[in-house]
Amino acid sequence: MPTSKPQPVIIFGRTNVGKSTLFNRLGDTHQALVSSISHTTRDANHKIINWNHQYLELIDTAGLSELSYLTMSPKKAARLTELQAKMQYQTGELLRTAAVILFVVDARVGLLPGDKELARACQKIVSPNTPIILVANKVDNSRYLSEMTVFYTLGWSDPWPVSALTGMGTGDLLDEVVRRVKKQGSHSPQKPPLDYNSTAKPDYRVCIIGKTNVGKSSLFNSLVGTERMLVSTQPHTTREPQSAILKYQEKTIEIIDTAGLSRRQPKAKNNLEKRSMIKSLACLKDADIALLTLDISEPITHEEARLAQEIIDHKKSLIIVANKWDKITNHDPKEFSALVYDRLPFIKFAPLVFVSAKTGAKVQKILDLILEVGQDRAITLSPSQLNHRLAQIVKHQPPTQGRGLKHPHIYTLSQVKTNPPIFTVTLGPKDNLQPAYLRYIQNEIRKSYGFLGTPITIRINHRRSSKPPELS
Repeated sequence: MPTSKPQPVIIFGRTNVGKSTLFNRLGDTHQALVSSISHTTRDANHKIINWNHQYLELIDTAGLSELSYLTMSPKKAARLTELQAKMQYQTGELLRTAAVILFVVDARVGLLPGDKELARACQKIVSPNTPIILVANKVDNSRYLSEMTVFYTLGWSDPWPVSALTGMGTGDLLDEVVRRVKKQGSHSPQKPPLDYNSTAKPDYRVCIIGKTNVGKSSLFNSLVGTERMLVSTQPHTTREPQSAILKYQEKTIEIIDTAGLSRRQPKAKNNLEKRSMIKSLACLKDADIALLTLDISEPITHEEARLAQEIIDHKKSLIIVANKWDKITNHDPKEFSALVYDRLPFIKFAPLVFVSAKTGAKVQKILDLILEVGQDRAITLSPSQLNHRLAQIVKHQPPTQGRGLKHPHIYTLSQVKTNPPIFTVTLGPKDNLQPAYLRYIQNEIRKSYGFLGTPITIRINHRRSSKPPELS
């Protein structure tokens, strides 16, 4: 069966009608941030689901309060600088691609002038053949059912009462969406789309991480080959992690864009910036590889050194992406490599690539490095390989002990885990090794076997000893 594109289902409406809550409920996810603050959603959230053997791409759009940019031409839109204007234009472009539109209203407050304006704008933008389902949200009890007659003035079919909060009516709503898709003739036998979030894990899960305004969203767009993410000079433009799966040289790679991280920690309990940061760190925890993105036209800060250490502490493989290379007049990679590694000496094992997400220069090199780093992360070494190499290491540089003159005896060097790689050195009951010698072993392992961009953990195990200490 051919793999066919999932049918886009656009969730549309004014601000604070519960679009993101509905998106999370229909997609069985917590991807979209939910808040009473207007315009919480900026970038459109995407989630592919399978309902009744039909693949649907749910798309949660930003809430709209102004309509002037919905119908703007792409040429004029390219000159937009205000974030709100870009959000509106993106929503208009998504509406034009819809297989089905879920027009969401708030059943508790009734029909507002803003709903009417959006309905008129929607009808101007979309094809007359595109089904629009009126979704009356927040019907948390039966008393709101009798008040829904006002929505008939929009001229659409019966409103579908749902409660995104409790899930009431959402299954029936998805049944109706699939029915409308089939009626349009868009239904066909399908294999799961490439970016279907099922139990199948991608080969490599890659998280783009960095400070605010270093070009993470531009890098995401360049890697996936589409303008999925809004790009703005305004800090914290990206609030919710966004992901896309692409296939490169027979490998599936999930690319995840995250909110910018800053040293300043917001104090408000429900602050959106703080919640965005928490989601970013959660994405790092679930990733295999992190793309630490730097603005190479600016000095590297303590904050970026802290982010690099955070990646290492999470045992994630690392690629350093020096973005905005197009801003540099003296294009000397060796000089700038020395600057980066001098500032971040503890990640010299990580490859460094100079790119321009804006122009696309060298971006494909990142994909090549992802495959190389991902392959090295999974290297498995046999006991015979390691013990042969250990004998060479000890012969070249005998180990010294922290206290006393006696050389400690290393019985074995073994690998106990991959993804990430963890090794164990076994010593005598009273022996110990200096941290510098463990780092020496790490470096010798890298020289012989690679492990490009991947932190190596070595644990000390004493014969008849209790829990071993650890060095990473």
